[in-house]
Amino acid sequence: MYTEAVQIPAMATEVKIPDRAVFKSAEVCTIAELQPYVLRSWESEFPDLGVQRKGSRARVYRRGDLEQVLRIKALILDEGLTLGAARRKLLNERPDGETAVEQQEFDDLIGADTITRLEGVKTGLKELLALLDSGRKPETEVTEQPARRVRKRESKK
Repeated sequence: MYTEAVQIPAMATEVKIPDRAVFKSAEVCTIAELQPYVLRSWESEFPDLGVQRKGSRARVYRRGDLEQVLRIKALILDEGLTLGAARRKLLNERPDGETAVEQQEFDDLIGADTITRLEGVKTGLKELLALLDSGRKPETEVTEQPARRVRKRESKK
């Protein structure tokens, strides 16, 4: 499940990163041992950090983003740099040919089939919501199961 421990330059400890393509914000915070507000503030200083999903405000992070978060943490906490100085240092460390255009899109990471299925679910849920809002009965018969009787437990005293 985990790849070998990753040693981030200028970081005192090794960090085990799960062998996956994308991570949720909470997972990045757990792995990097950061509070969510710290990660959000770093996103404002490093705009290429994380990928914004289409149709949602939630962000996901690629493995490279997670490694960059760990590198930023090392620069700020271990070397004592400010956010601006850490950003400049990371820009200077980046090879000349590397650009933000080379970053993989979120759609490429999860696959077109998954996106199609999610869009179908989304459409179905919207139709269900419209049906519930209109107050009409559905055209297809839904079989209801009788409600189960629940007995209250008597407290033992």
